[in-house]
Amino acid sequence: MLEKLANAVLFQAGWLACVLGGNSGWLIVVLVILVGHWCWHGDGRLMVEAFVLGVALDSGLMWLDVYDFHPNGRLLPMWLALLWPLLATTLRHCLAWTARPWWLAAGLGAVAGPLSYYAGGRMAGVGFPYGLVPTMLGLGVLWAAVFVGLQHRANR
Repeated sequence: MLEKLANAVLFQAGWLACVLGGNSGWLIVVLVILVGHWCWHGDGRLMVEAFVLGVALDSGLMWLDVYDFHPNGRLLPMWLALLWPLLATTLRHCLAWTARPWWLAAGLGAVAGPLSYYAGGRMAGVGFPYGLVPTMLGLGVLWAAVFVGLQHRANR
């Protein structure tokens, strides 16, 4: 139980370092968390797969103008890309309870995914050109599927 709590706390610390720190030295905190998790749990492949999926997905959403990073142009910020392997550190640990039945992952993804984008967007100054409600609804549907897929991948 203490290990799952530590996993959740480290995820939240990494999330805050990414969102509040942006592309600054605070990303070292995230890298330390990721390397520590890899050394302790060996989830490296899952973290890499989540990183690749996340960069592709968030780049596509950015190119479709679902969100806007204002002065950063068309490259996905590193802080956003690192949130994906950070999320992967939770799949077999503090969020393992969402793996079965599948609708738990879908429900958590549908709610927590958009809320994370909303909170991160507010803290990091990310814009939602299509408006908040349509963006959150679209992200909810997308994240319901993404989180089920991530949990499926984590438990193979």
